[in-house]
Amino acid sequence: MQTHQMYVNGEYIASTGDEWIDIINPATEQVISKIPKGTEQDVDKAVEAAHQAQQAWELTPNIERGKIVRKLGDKIAENRDKFIDLLQEEQGKDYELASGEVDLAIDYFHYMSEWARRIEGEIVPSDRPNENILVYKKPIGVVAGIIPWNFPVFILARKVATALVTGCTIVIKPSQQTPNTAMEFTKIVDAMEEIPAGVYNVVTGTGSEIGNALASHTKVQMITMTGSLPAGTKVMEAAAKNITKVNLELGGKAPAIVTQHADLDLAAQAITTSRLANGGQACTNAERLYVHESVAEEFTQKLIEAFEATKLGNPREDKEADMGPLISQDRLETVEGMVKDAVAQGATVATGGERPGFDAGFFYKPTILTNVSHDSDIMREEIFGPVLPMTTYSTIEEAIEMANDTVYGLSSSIYTDDLNEAMRVVNEMKFGETYVNRENFEAVQGYHAGMRQSGLGGADGKHGMEDYLATQVVYMQYKK
Repeated sequence: MQTHQMYVNGEYIASTGDEWIDIINPATEQVISKIPKGTEQDVDKAVEAAHQAQQAWELTPNIERGKIVRKLGDKIAENRDKFIDLLQEEQGKDYELASGEVDLAIDYFHYMSEWARRIEGEIVPSDRPNENILVYKKPIGVVAGIIPWNFPVFILARKVATALVTGCTIVIKPSQQTPNTAMEFTKIVDAMEEIPAGVYNVVTGTGSEIGNALASHTKVQMITMTGSLPAGTKVMEAAAKNITKVNLELGGKAPAIVTQHADLDLAAQAITTSRLANGGQACTNAERLYVHESVAEEFTQKLIEAFEATKLGNPREDKEADMGPLISQDRLETVEGMVKDAVAQGATVATGGERPGFDAGFFYKPTILTNVSHDSDIMREEIFGPVLPMTTYSTIEEAIEMANDTVYGLSSSIYTDDLNEAMRVVNEMKFGETYVNRENFEAVQGYHAGMRQSGLGGADGKHGMEDYLATQVVYMQYKK
């Protein structure tokens, strides 16, 4: 069993505290490693190191930073199997999804490295003679990145690659449930002489202590967090003390609409993927389903067959497993409680609705709930587990109205072969992402951002990169 340390200013250091956090394999319930329960003093050290390294790093030519970011992707690729195994062990992903996440992280470093030569300002006309107005894009400064447990490799890549290529130094806090992949990545950074001390730092611990200390620190210029709505609210409150910029991807309650014009086989497979990927533990997972009443019976049967064909298992022992465990005992009990409450409110369990009876692990069967009222708790609160509540509708207007009736606004989807119907839904849906006839999963060159309480700012592509940049306008007069 490995015991990790903090990584600050290019060195592994002990925490100023003396408490430790056990890391649990969710498929076996065994302790697999330990991390220090960091303190505010640890945060101060890491942020100060990043602050001291910031000026030299931002003055490093963009192309040199781009080469470093690309090399980080190359090094992950060299250690691909190690990252896949660690990810499966600490997070419980099935092999296909774990390997896909690691490959996406590699791709993200490679993709973001290409922006090094594409960070551009502008020249705009002045109202005065003999003057040019120059718009510069500069690094925002020290970034604090809070990494979630559900995609710990990919979202680390999303935050670290973008920060480094734009000229920002970074302090990351990995999830206290899945830090092992972050610490493996830190070994890569430590071995690369091209990365100056202080550019990349790691502090481990709880979100309530480390996350809030980072968000409220006077030398942090942006806090970027992926996590729950309650956690995001606390980060915003802490950041408000210094008017620190926040970049937040929070919860979702993604609706999926299946119309009478849909390819039902395609929809059943895509929605199964969208609901059960990562055990339903993704902000973009399809969280609620609206099916036209004329096809509801046929579609429900297809969906039941797809859910029941999903194979559960310990992903490190069974590469054929389609779905692993939930992340923790708390998450398992929360999902169980939500299903129980939904049934009490009138829902029917069409399939699943229980644990599979394994000897160990936080497993829960893929579950479909029918006869669910749109106003029920399970249609309104984020489940974050392999449970799909569904209801029917009679008109597309009704479906759109129910889909938009939520405090969240991250992802959504529509299944139809009617172009007019698809375009109407796309134009009237109030979500940052809408997927048409495909599963819910974003592209690195797109823009991943939510509306309403799903977050602020975004990630990926040009627009996600620009969140790490500050704008400086120079009014330059000259003599004629």
